[in-house]
Amino acid sequence: MKKRICLFIGYIAFYLCVIITGKAVAQENANYRVFKDSKALHQFYQRIGEKQPTIIQGHRGTREHGLPENSIAAFEYVLSQMPAIFEIDPRLTKDSVVVVFHDATLERTSNGTGRVEDHTWLELQKLNLKNAAGDVTEYRIPTLSQVLEWARGKTVLILDKKNVPLQIIADLLRKHDANSYVINMVRSTEDALFYYRDEPRRMFSVSIRNPETYFKYINAGIPKEQMFACMGTELSDDMIALTRLLHDEGVSGLIATASSYDKLPTREERAKAYRKIAKLGIDIIESDYPTEVAEALKTNTRTEK
Repeated sequence: MKKRICLFIGYIAFYLCVIITGKAVAQENANYRVFKDSKALHQFYQRIGEKQPTIIQGHRGTREHGLPENSIAAFEYVLSQMPAIFEIDPRLTKDSVVVVFHDATLERTSNGTGRVEDHTWLELQKLNLKNAAGDVTEYRIPTLSQVLEWARGKTVLILDKKNVPLQIIADLLRKHDANSYVINMVRSTEDALFYYRDEPRRMFSVSIRNPETYFKYINAGIPKEQMFACMGTELSDDMIALTRLLHDEGVSGLIATASSYDKLPTREERAKAYRKIAKLGIDIIESDYPTEVAEALKTNTRTEK
């Protein structure tokens, strides 16, 4: 009898542990974006209806909280605060390892010197990243493969184009089976067609500043369901008109604020700008300050499909 009571208590303790742990995991994962396949990712970016919350995209992760850009620590910090996606910068080393690092040279965001492409991956591993204030941190330069594996089941990555050949990026995405959470940034129909022919499920972040450019991509054969438009850095009548056209087509539009409204001197001024952007119906705000944007908008993100 005593043995049965002990077993019963053990079972209760086990299930309580499962329940508590399950709640903890659910809470930890509340800000994650998970898409079951490429089609779900495409649908997330389609503009359907008018009342859709703004998507927040962290530019190189974030500059907030004393963290260095393009670092896994920066991505993790943002996701601990809110759902977000991230634009990042693949760059090639001397020995053809793809790292995540914006500048061609090392000085601004690391304690190294010289060009990234003149260093091997072994050499770069010895460096530490700097934050926006220029302080050297404990964090290191990650490889794209490390970031791809980290991001799986957590967020979406937008890959900017630096000095990495398109085929190397395409091969890495295939190796990591990353089509459901990675988007290629393109600035020409030639690059878009290369990626699309390599993988017809590919999603694109496309530089589009006017209707003519949009229809150029459509006429080239890039499905509108598989793109969103990067429309520029400052609000204008032309951007608003382009937003309306894109919405008629079911396509989302992005404004990149890192070089414009993020430069405003106070948090209050930046918040006012972010709210104006959202009010005008622009779907995606890319910012150096993603948690500030979220605080300013006080909105929930879209429901994944």
